[in-house]
Amino acid sequence: MPPSPIRFAEKFALFTEQWQPKVVAEMNDYQFKLSRLEGDFLWHAHADTDETFIVLEGTLRLDFRDGAITLGPGEMAVVPKGVEHKPSAEAEVKLLLIEPRGVVNTGDAGTGERTALNDVWI
Repeated sequence: MPPSPIRFAEKFALFTEQWQPKVVAEMNDYQFKLSRLEGDFLWHAHADTDETFIVLEGTLRLDFRDGAITLGPGEMAVVPKGVEHKPSAEAEVKLLLIEPRGVVNTGDAGTGERTALNDVWI
């Protein structure tokens, strides 16, 4: 039996909370996560893995200690492992994250109110 298509709009309709990525698929040890973002996140890095941001709707700003980039719909960026960054969005952004299973969204910043549960599937 062939796999079923994953329809992002249907998946986004299942949740409204922000900064809480939801897993929609896995490939090998990598998870594909949908997330809604608005406002500022916190400065953090992931020592052991790169992190991919693919913007589906809205405008995402990724701040780095030496500059910033802005991503719009249909654009992506890969943040290399160990690079400190801070995502932010003036209005809600819908995005797809690709990262290994088990990565804590707040990275080396520790746990707090922005720390999401891992492996939450929708």
